[in-house]
Amino acid sequence: MRTIGAFEAKTHLSALLERVSKGETITITRHGVPAARLVPVEEPAKRILHATLVERMRDLRARVRPDTMRVKDMIEEGRRS
Repeated sequence: MRTIGAFEAKTHLSALLERVSKGETITITRHGVPAARLVPVEEPAKRILHATLVERMRDLRARVRPDTMRVKDMIEEGRRS
């Protein structure tokens, strides 16, 4: 487990996230005192198949009607998907 200061963590966040996604655990400190820990997620996110994504987009497109719906309603409809 590696320890890193908060400033360095902020500066190199993308690289740290890449390392954590590969299984490493990193402790972030403030003034030498542990403040947070970056750990890999226990269960990797499930990938959506391209065909499934296209199907969901087409379904949403059929439900959203720009001529009769307010933008707020369209956003809410998209969140339900």
